[in-house]
Amino acid sequence: MNQASLVATQASRWRQFYQLTKPRVVQLIVFCAVIGMALAIPGWPSGPEWGVILAATAGIWLVAGAAAAFNCLIEEQIDAKMKRTAWRPTAKGELSRPQTLAFSALLCAVGSAILWVWVNPLTMWLTFATFVGYAVIYTVILKPLTPQNIVIGGASGAMPPVLGWAALRGEVGPEALMLCLIIFLWTPPHFWALALYRTEDYAKAGLPMLPVTHGSEFTRLQVLLYTWVLLAATLLPFLTGMSGWIYLAAALVLGLRFCHYAWRLWRQYSDELARATFRFSIWHLSLLFAALLLDHYLTPLWA
Repeated sequence: MNQASLVATQASRWRQFYQLTKPRVVQLIVFCAVIGMALAIPGWPSGPEWGVILAATAGIWLVAGAAAAFNCLIEEQIDAKMKRTAWRPTAKGELSRPQTLAFSALLCAVGSAILWVWVNPLTMWLTFATFVGYAVIYTVILKPLTPQNIVIGGASGAMPPVLGWAALRGEVGPEALMLCLIIFLWTPPHFWALALYRTEDYAKAGLPMLPVTHGSEFTRLQVLLYTWVLLAATLLPFLTGMSGWIYLAAALVLGLRFCHYAWRLWRQYSDELARATFRFSIWHLSLLFAALLLDHYLTPLWA
């Protein structure tokens, strides 16, 4: 093998490991954690706080990537049966189980060490608990056993703002728990919209997702109900004085738009609409938390 071929092979292998971390999912997780960090302190971060933010971001990113890689390891055979996930390196047999396990363990160990040494032990333990919640409790136990897997398992996916808050404050405050509640309620309509147009995939893989066990109409009704409950929850930061009018306007516009998608999905289903609802749900959460950040820095300037 010549030098060019060797470099190409090594680059391909690194891409395979990178894909194991589910980069797009982890990016949203880290984004929500960073928002939690920013909201935990008044004004712009000081010099030492910037160091904590960078260390916490790196640590959370690594542990989240480790959880994603472990998920790929556990669901190797399931992923191979589903069109949506058949491309993953583990499903295609490009990476062995020992390689994937070692990679996941390395990321988790390095990320946890960073959080312990340069952030604080509370953030490390909360992040590790999130790893266990997603990679073990959700992936191994809940996902193959109950159609409520997304609801129950959503608790671990809702933790990023709490991790960010704990990194800067060294404690878990009610404000962080409000943000956690928002993501917890956002998760079911987000994933069920995906499951609706991937029902055959989940059925083929033997996973008891809600559209498989209870049908499309029941699932669509649940999506609609959750979006309205979610809208109410997104108002809490404003009602408790955590945020101002900028955030309120964004929460109402985004929330009502999400409800409108869910209403249309319930009344007249199509795979295209389910895909559009799923895509919008990602924008909904991203823009909602971005509005929180914008409000946090701009509202005091007008006070």
